[in-house]
Amino acid sequence: MPKPTPLSPRALKPLESLWREEIERFILPNGLTVILKKDPASPVSSVQVWVKTGSIHEGDHLGAGLSHYLEHMLFKGTERRTGREISATVQAHGGYLNAYTTFDRTVYYIDLPAEHTAVAIDLLADAVLHSIIPADEAAKEKEVILREIDMGLDDPDQRLGQALFDTAFRTHPYRYPIIGHREVFAACTREDLAAYYRSRYVPNNVVVVIVGDFDPAATHAALAQHFGSAPRQRLAPVLVPDEIPPLARRDVHRFEDVEIARAGLAWPIPGLTHADAPALDMLAMVLGHGDSSILWQAIREQARLVHTIDAVSWNPGSVGLFYVSYTADAGKRIAAEQAVQRELVRRADRGFSAAALAKAVRQAISAEINSRKTMAGQASRLGAAEVVVGDLRYNQRYFGRLLALTPADLRRVLRTHLVPERLTAVSLNPKSAAPASGAPGAGPVAASHDFEEIRLSNGARLLLQPDRRLPNLHFRLGFLGGPLFEPPDRRGLNALLATMLTKDTARRSSAEVAGAIEEVGGAFSDFSGNNSFGLAIEVMPDYADLALQLLADAVFTPAFKPATCAIEREATLASLREARDDVVTFGRKKLREKFFGGHPFAIESSGDEAGVQKIKPADLRALHRLLVVAGNAVLAVAGDFEPRRLRPRLEAFLREFPSRPLPAAVGEEGGRGQPGDYVENQPRQQAVVYQAFPGPGLRAPDYYVSEVADELFSGMSSNLFERVREQKSLAYFVRSSRVLGLSCGMFFFFAGASPERYGEVITELEAEIVRVQQGGVTPEELRRCQTRLKAARRMGMQASSARAMQAVLNVLYGLPVNDWRNYDTRIDAVTLADIQTFAQRYLQADRRVELVVRP
Repeated sequence: MPKPTPLSPRALKPLESLWREEIERFILPNGLTVILKKDPASPVSSVQVWVKTGSIHEGDHLGAGLSHYLEHMLFKGTERRTGREISATVQAHGGYLNAYTTFDRTVYYIDLPAEHTAVAIDLLADAVLHSIIPADEAAKEKEVILREIDMGLDDPDQRLGQALFDTAFRTHPYRYPIIGHREVFAACTREDLAAYYRSRYVPNNVVVVIVGDFDPAATHAALAQHFGSAPRQRLAPVLVPDEIPPLARRDVHRFEDVEIARAGLAWPIPGLTHADAPALDMLAMVLGHGDSSILWQAIREQARLVHTIDAVSWNPGSVGLFYVSYTADAGKRIAAEQAVQRELVRRADRGFSAAALAKAVRQAISAEINSRKTMAGQASRLGAAEVVVGDLRYNQRYFGRLLALTPADLRRVLRTHLVPERLTAVSLNPKSAAPASGAPGAGPVAASHDFEEIRLSNGARLLLQPDRRLPNLHFRLGFLGGPLFEPPDRRGLNALLATMLTKDTARRSSAEVAGAIEEVGGAFSDFSGNNSFGLAIEVMPDYADLALQLLADAVFTPAFKPATCAIEREATLASLREARDDVVTFGRKKLREKFFGGHPFAIESSGDEAGVQKIKPADLRALHRLLVVAGNAVLAVAGDFEPRRLRPRLEAFLREFPSRPLPAAVGEEGGRGQPGDYVENQPRQQAVVYQAFPGPGLRAPDYYVSEVADELFSGMSSNLFERVREQKSLAYFVRSSRVLGLSCGMFFFFAGASPERYGEVITELEAEIVRVQQGGVTPEELRRCQTRLKAARRMGMQASSARAMQAVLNVLYGLPVNDWRNYDTRIDAVTLADIQTFAQRYLQADRRVELVVRP
């Protein structure tokens, strides 16, 4: 049998220019490592500080979550600044500040306009190296994290993940949750935290990564001034024990208040630097990455035992896990595991095809390219290479090793590492599936998923859905809105209004609003889109009064302070500028302009720079007066509450809305763009092809046909993807999508291809449209689309927030509040003839707008 031919080295050509980019690495006299990459592609910078400490480095305090606790505390105050000053400075410079903690590192970062790079350096150095950990803030933040732990315990996916790690690891600190065990965390003190901070947050344990269009000389000076002035300090090594390989299978199966079964199968594997790591990565891709993967096709599409299934090779340190996860109906969970085991045995015997390996390598190449789209993404890749691997050029060597792989290597690592006696199997199942001998007792009352609708005399509507399963309460207040209600020269006004409603009020400043909700472990956010906008608050049930007060202040007494407006306007402008870095987003925006022409949907709901730049507080007040009225207000409340007690307060809140009439949307019947072919030249590596057609709106009789059509043209198991990507290797990605209004829409295709072959992609798109117009869709294709859509809707309606959002939108759009109940029936009612008619009616060449973004 001839040896399979590996991919040609030319496959790595898209990455070669990335590897040639100049990266500056140096170490300051105090031991702090600096990595700089100048990138003038966009006028933004990402400044990241990687501290080489995480939950596995907590020594005597393993399981306390000190690393995560410290991440919360570092922006609470330094010797030079209060916590409020830190956040205000970031916002004032149009920046975004955040942090995260993992097992082996803690990362703090600010993304902002490049001219303010030195500001980010100053702030991060001050916070990371000079935090004072105020005692009062530590006490408050401890309560917040305790609530965060409780909320995590309410999350079935997090509970399953913790069960897996706690079972698979017996000696390695990976077995402890990053956030900490509740009891251990609760017992730690501010002094414990400060001692950990002093021992681990030293310059010689820190890496600073900066990518962007910064001034090199000024950046060097700022680094020396702010990071270089801190002295090198003692850094004791932390012993991380090795994991003892299991000698027999381990099982943990729990039966709780969940609706579907979640399960995982895991095997121990060696770490990132092991010679088998690349082969294990590609084995995971071949087995469980995407809809055309082996397990997806065998276990989901053919056996129909699972709703979702994937595989991951996770190996960030010296040891890791090869993990297959899936969701299934409770009665199919065991059969699904058995089917996975049979498929692994079959592949161990028969091996893999060269085509499957080549596809996996191409997917890895595409993922590497996509990870570098933004300055933040590039900085993240460099930080991981330096901190996790210890080699900035690791990616180049890694992809070289991928090219050298053969199908026999995948078969070998499967046989070596995925053996039955080393398996850890965990699952989280509905109580109804528990064995008879362990029948569960009575539990909380589950939600029916139906909302009760109450219409008040002023026209406001209240939607109630009690659900006592989790100690969680979600408020969702929505209004009709979007571009159709905006002045033509103030695009983005509605989105900015939604954001500003979460800021200053007559009672509280923006910072006080944030502090009030965060102090109780809640969340307060806005949403906006083509047709609606609103607010969402989520808290534990004891804080319902606070949530309702914050909501009332936001809609009845917003302050619209000029200073806050300026900050949020600049943040929006920075976000719009950043979006230009992404060629797909850039092209999508241009496509909307060409397609919609004079219609308000020509500009995305976030607006354009010209419009956002003009927005003043007076504009916000005017739109607020226009849209925040009783007849346009819908409030949904879902979660753990007693309707008899909460309903009177909710109705009193809604009665406060003014009864002014809602004006008609402006520009709904505005002009459309001219069909035709357009080209936009951009200095990019790839070309992106778009084809847009008129499509039905949300209220159209054939809206559900468009749902199925969108699924038909999308996904890795679609005929379009299989032909364009898998058979002909013409595109990195290809699929359809929609822009939806209430009465109109845009149905469009997009694909990323090489500049030399995008014409072939266009030919394939046209051929696929003709196939569907001529009735070429098979019954199996239709069934697969219907199954995926129904499963996605079912899983998407599990959270109270998702159910509340759907109910609010249903009522705003003139649909029955519980219209979700009709979804499966309407999807199943779509026929092959309906799909053919849809394609013939909408996907007409003479109504098409085609756009190619190319170098």
